Amino acid sequence: MRVATWNVNSIRTRVGRVVDWLVRADIDVLAMQELKCKENQFPFEAFEAAGYEVQMHGLNQWNGVGFASRLPMEEVTVGFPSAPGFGKPEQDGALPLEARSMGVTVDGVRLWSLYVPNGRALGDPHYTYKLEWLAKLASDTKAWMTQHPSTPLALMGDWNIAPLDTDVWPSWDFANNTHTSAPERAALAEFQAIGLTDVVRPLVPEGYTFWDYQQLRFPRNEGMRIDFILGSKDFADLVTGAEIVREERKGDGPSDHVPVVVDLDVAADDDDRPMIF
Repeated sequence: MRVATWNVNSIRTRVGRVVDWLVRADIDVLAMQELKCKENQFPFEAFEAAGYEVQMHGLNQWNGVGFASRLPMEEVTVGFPSAPGFGKPEQDGALPLEARSMGVTVDGVRLWSLYVPNGRALGDPHYTYKLEWLAKLASDTKAWMTQHPSTPLALMGDWNIAPLDTDVWPSWDFANNTHTSAPERAALAEFQAIGLTDVVRPLVPEGYTFWDYQQLRFPRNEGMRIDFILGSKDFADLVTGAEIVREERKGDGPSDHVPVVVDLDVAADDDDRPMIF
């Protein structure tokens, strides 16, 4: 089974590129982020014509997550249980939840598409929200893994954190930017503490997954490695290959992110494991 994650940065703008790549790359399941549309705006027909079912969660022109799969998706879950909200309080005082997480189960493997808050700037309320969001996700993930220790689990998506200094270009301003601050890196490291590992880096030790559109960042290779597939031990044991598809940043109208792919050796008849968190 070929599984990938890709921040597509507006599916309506890039539907042709995404569907074309899915077919060319022989992808079975794609986790998508930054769909930037509501359900009634999503271009389902293009995916269906290529043989893919879509499950998505989008509330407005911002954020949005989903999956495209040519294998059956089960136990579709919108949001993780303790996800915090952000923005103007509702009438009941609760903060509105954003479309940043969705889970599905495919062939007995539990997959999550995640769009971690950007943080915007050190000291910004969005930065505090980002750290809280990550802490809540880690807590919920730990609880689920305790309940279902043998189910392969992967948290995939745009994490908006570069955990190593080598995950950004050498002239990056570490002192004054988000994505590389100590609290953010500590928040990401908490997922390793509960038993998840970056299943791509052992096979692809170098390479960026994001290049900003401004200031010729891509031609200069001034990028960041912020898109990850973090898997449980049982998921990691299934991984037989991995790739960062740098070529998808080239050409007309690309996303500023590129796909990250893993190949899994999944037994087709192993479908009776617990599936949801």
